[in-house]
Amino acid sequence: MLSSLHIRNLAVIEQLDLELTAGLTVLTGETGTGKSILVDALGLALGDRTDSGIVRHGSPRTEVSAVFDLAALPDTAQWLVDNALDSDGECQIRRTVGSDGRSKGFINGQTVTLAQLRQLGAQLLDIHGQHEHQSLLQRDEQRRLLDGVADHRALLDAVADGYRQWRGLRDEYQALRNEADGRDDALELLRFQVEELAVLNLDSGAVARIEGDHRRLSHADQLLAGCRSALEQLDDGEQPLTLQLAQCSAALATLSRHDSALSGICEQLDSAQIHITEAAGELRRHLDALELDPAYLQQLEQQLRQLHDLSRKHRVAAAELPALLMRLQERLQRLEQAETRLATLDDEIARAAAAYRAAASVLHASRQQAAQHLAQQVSANMQTLGMPGSRFDITLTTLANEQFTASGTDQIEFLICTNPGQPAKPLAKIASGGELSRISLAIQVITARQTAVPTLIFDEVDVGIGGRIAEIVGQKLRKLGQVRQVLCVTHQPQVAALGHHHLQVIKTSDGEQTATQVTLLDARQRREEIARMLGGIEITAQTRAHAAEMLARSMQDKPVTA
Repeated sequence: MLSSLHIRNLAVIEQLDLELTAGLTVLTGETGTGKSILVDALGLALGDRTDSGIVRHGSPRTEVSAVFDLAALPDTAQWLVDNALDSDGECQIRRTVGSDGRSKGFINGQTVTLAQLRQLGAQLLDIHGQHEHQSLLQRDEQRRLLDGVADHRALLDAVADGYRQWRGLRDEYQALRNEADGRDDALELLRFQVEELAVLNLDSGAVARIEGDHRRLSHADQLLAGCRSALEQLDDGEQPLTLQLAQCSAALATLSRHDSALSGICEQLDSAQIHITEAAGELRRHLDALELDPAYLQQLEQQLRQLHDLSRKHRVAAAELPALLMRLQERLQRLEQAETRLATLDDEIARAAAAYRAAASVLHASRQQAAQHLAQQVSANMQTLGMPGSRFDITLTTLANEQFTASGTDQIEFLICTNPGQPAKPLAKIASGGELSRISLAIQVITARQTAVPTLIFDEVDVGIGGRIAEIVGQKLRKLGQVRQVLCVTHQPQVAALGHHHLQVIKTSDGEQTATQVTLLDARQRREEIARMLGGIEITAQTRAHAAEMLARSMQDKPVTA
């Protein structure tokens, strides 16, 4: 349940701290005071997209914070634990939007993504807007509403998974079939390319070895001369470095008998002599192995020319030729096995299609049951919403064979009959704007009762109705408030009078700044607000008496407490 809402610098709201309780809370006020901004603020906190335009003029940022009591929401509390966002019986959601358009989201003080805000928000609050009846004409929305009532998420997931598997196999089949059109030519080219590269016997390090051997043989004269000169200085000359080190070490060893500090230096010289002697030995062996080999050098140059020619031909670096060969071999193998794979795919596609149809059939049966139940409920609600004798129907038409979709094989359509004895027709062809609004409201009240979301927001869903129908709408919302926390933005006094709690939204201005305030009304203030909604320019005693009577009638059921 939403227990508090705190807003800073959102549009015309400079600062607002609102405490909320259980039951039906109505929000009223003159047009343009900012009633729906409170709804927008909740949507913002729960991850709605936004921009810098919402930030109050002259302020650096907008901030909205909402606190929810999780006492009756163990699944939501577990979600917070699973996402390392632990809470102590309540959850605080905070969202900031800077004047530069950048926003940040927080859950229990920890930074989160907008996706996490939306995931959590879907468990805490559901907003029904005043224009939802427009989307009711769209078949996708009709299917979504029916599936929401049926509450068969597992069946929808099974159908979607089956569709993805069937579609993937079918796409693979089509790709292989497309390749088969030019398969003979492709096979001939691939075999030639593979043979051309394979004859070089390249592995992952072959190119580097060939280039290294070529560099060495190309500079063999320089290598021989340089190595011989270094060996002569180290060990083969008249005064080699090894001899000089030995003499120096011996002289210092004699002196170390008089100065012990020289002992360490002698050890270092002995170690250096050992290393130089080993280096000289390694150099002598390397020199013995060095030789001029013009024939091998010529062979290497020919290999390098082939590598560079193939590199230019295939437009890859020479070092990438071994990897290219592997890719070509894999493609060649796939094409050579295409006929076998195509035959296998035929069987796999058939099995996947059968599995999909089975899952879609179970989903269809669940939808049929839900459709019958929802149609009966909506038809019953329509009778009380000023549409006596009307009937609401839902048809499910199975798509033609192989017309699979991720949402099943059902084409769902909402129908209405407004005159007894006449056939039901699609909403788009027969329902007026006012009728659509009432049908939408009837569906919203039904679906709201069936959802597990604890807090429901109705934003001016009663637009276009009045009098007795408005009072019935208010009664339905009040009854819903017995089992859910309901907030309703309304212009209808009949609806406002039936709220368990009443908030008034007022816009004030000092000529320079405009601000919106929200006040919890007491009994007297509430009577005045209902009278304002009922009356014209002047509120009379008779209007106030009518308002008092409406409020008295609404108090006949038991009050709801937090």
